[in-house]
This record gives sequence, C-alpha cells and structure tokens, in this order.
Amino acid sequence: MSKGEINQTHYDKLMEIFIGYNDVYNALYKLKTNDEEKLNAIYKKIKQNLIDSYQISPGEIINDISELSIYNNRYMKSYLAIAKQIVDKYHLNQVNEINKVFNYLFYKEYSIVLDENLKFFNEFENSHYSSDIHEQKTLHRSIMDDDKISLIIFTEGEEFDKRQKLDSDLYPIPVINTLLELCCYHGSVDCFKILRTKFQSEITSDCLRYSFLGGNPDIMNECLKVQIPDNLCMKYAIISHNIDFVTFLMNEHNIKIDLELCSQYNNLQSFLVYLDQTNDINTCFVYSPNFHLSSLLEYLISKGADINAKSKNGCTPLHYAAKNNNKEMVEILISNGADINTKTKDGFTPLHWAAMNNNKEMVEILISNGADINAKIEDRSTPLHYAAMYNCKEIAEILISNGADINAKTKEGFTPVHYAVRNNSKETAEFLISNGVI
Repeated sequence: MSKGEINQTHYDKLMEIFIGYNDVYNALYKLKTNDEEKLNAIYKKIKQNLIDSYQISPGEIINDISELSIYNNRYMKSYLAIAKQIVDKYHLNQVNEINKVFNYLFYKEYSIVLDENLKFFNEFENSHYSSDIHEQKTLHRSIMDDDKISLIIFTEGEEFDKRQKLDSDLYPIPVINTLLELCCYHGSVDCFKILRTKFQSEITSDCLRYSFLGGNPDIMNECLKVQIPDNLCMKYAIISHNIDFVTFLMNEHNIKIDLELCSQYNNLQSFLVYLDQTNDINTCFVYSPNFHLSSLLEYLISKGADINAKSKNGCTPLHYAAKNNNKEMVEILISNGADINTKTKDGFTPLHWAAMNNNKEMVEILISNGADINAKIEDRSTPLHYAAMYNCKEIAEILISNGADINAKTKEGFTPVHYAVRNNSKETAEFLISNGVI
C-alpha cells in the first residue's frame, strides 16, 4: 500500500466516524436561514450529535455559537434562537467567557444575562447594537441585503461619503470597515460592482480576507486580481467551513492549514485534510483535544503519536484537555504516560491552565496524579496566583488544602492576594486573607 493510500485512510475512516459532528458544525457555520422549523432541526442535531453522542457541554456549544456568530452576523437572530433553545433545555443560568457582543444581544432579545461580566453593556447600548445588525432603510442595511436600488439612491444623496467607514463590534474587524469591505463580508456582489464602477472603491487586503467569509466567487476573483492571499485569508476560509476555499489556499498559494484555528473553529474536515496531506500525527495530536472527541485522541495514539508532543509554544495535549475540562481525555493521556508537569515555553503547566479556567475536577485529577502544586511560570506565578486572578475561590481552596504556598511571590514580589485584590476577586481575596496571608 502506498503512503498516499495510508494517509487517505486517516481521512476516510475518521470522517466516517465523525460525520454527525462534522455535519452539525458545518450547519452552524454555514447557516443561511431564519426559518424556525429549520432552526429547530439544527438544534435537534446539536442535542443528538454533540451533547448526547460526544458529551460536549451545552455551555461549550453556546460559547462556540457566540464566537462564530460574528463571522456570519446577518443570521444573528438565528444564532440567538438556537442558543435560547439550549439554555431552556439545559436550564443554564450562566455561561462564562461568552462573546461579549453575543452576551449583550442575548440579553436584549430575551432579558437573560448569560455572563455576569457586563462592563461593555453601556458601551453597546450607546452604540445602539441590535440583532438586526443594521436598521432598515440605512446604507449599511442596503449593503447587507445586497439591495442595489437602495444603494444607488443613497449614493446620489448630497451627504453621501464614498470614503465613510464603519466601526462596529458586530464585525470580525471592529474598526475601519469600508463600504467595499462590507460588501465582501456579506457577499453582496451587486453592491460591490456599483461601488467599484461608480467610485473605483479600493480593493483592500481586508476585502480579500472578508471574501472568504462572504463566499461570493465573483467578489473573490476580483479581489484576487489585486491582492495576494495571506494567513488571515486561511483563517477566514477555515471559519467559513468551505473546504474548497481551504484547499485552494493550500494548493494554489502554499498557505499552511492552521491546526489551532481548525480546532478553535470546529473545522474537523480541514484538520483531517492536513493530516491526510502531511501525515503529521504529532502536531495533529497536540490540538486534537480541542475537538472534544476522545476517540480522535485515541486514534492518534494508536497511530504512534508522541504522548508528550508539543506545539511551537510548548503546549501539549494535556494542557488542552485540562483547559477544556475533559476528564476522559486527561485520564487517557495520563494512563498513556503524559508528563503531568510539562511546561509551555512560558512555563505554564496543565495545572496552571486548569486553575485559571476554574476547572475543579481537572485540578483534583492533576493533583492526585502528582502535579507540582507550586509550579512557577517565567515570572514565578503559581497556579494559586491564577486562581486568585480569576476569582476561582474553590480552586484556591483545593490548592491550599494540598499545600500551595499562600505567600508565594512573583519576580515583582506579588502574592496571590495581590493578584486577587488587583483583579477585584473579592471572594478569593477574603478567603486568602482568612487563611493566614502574611
């Protein structure tokens, strides 16, 4: 059997196993409907193929939806509706680290706060953000809807400024979006042609990048005539979940598939294309825990993956499994000989990552398997420093009960209680003070 045939087996076998997972995330990233019945069908697939089959937590899925919605904001209401079904079904009272704009829009739509971090709410209120993205009968709405008649009327007005720009957190690049860039983002080809013909609007590098999100081939081809694709184009191609875009950039422009982005944006197919093309088992293994698929992790181990393989930044599969609060994966890795105290280039151990992400069960498992309770990064911060910084009181309690140095100092002389006070972590600060801080 040839090497190519062996590699192809990786892709074919794994895509067959994870077809349900792949189909659901493709449906989310490629969403093009506001139809309630179709949204209900997507929700049911999420429940069946992600939550029930792979035990991916409802909160994690809402986090995913909140992040991807900014890259397809025309269907923001649909994303909010799907998230609401998940919240209702699983009685979620809080979802930490959710996208700040999505958190605000969810509150405006349903009067429910998912993440208690509200520091941007006043700013968004003053900016009049809404799930409609743009109000009806506005210039930006005309572009979003690719309404060329309406756009022409706006361009003929005395106050029209062809150089005007939009600053909005509702878009991936929140500052300085030109009108032509918005056309590219939304795939609004008729409006794109009008602005190019009538005003010779400049095709910028962001025009090309956005075209991989908008997905209109005519716009993309025009942009490719004057701009050269870069790594951000690959990022947006990965986010689009359009495998043709990804392979085009890989084959025609020699741009490498970014495995970290594949895992961050749930693009398993592109991840497997990379594996298929390179047979780079170890690099794929490092990022595989981010897909929350234990059988993918086990498959790569069975193919000879180095259990302590590292990324360029020194991250290992155990770091990611601990960060993602995946007990099964952590246990698989430890049972196969993973170094419990492995460090990133900055010195972070899996225990640091588990502590700062408030993953109680992960902290307990790591400690019970010999994790260094007082491990230090480059500036000598310990896991307790990070529990204090992020107000993880329960984590602080576990660490101290297992011998963490409550008075450990960084290079600058800061103790965990300093971190707690500086970051307004009131509960953790009070706990530390009550436990004998010097």
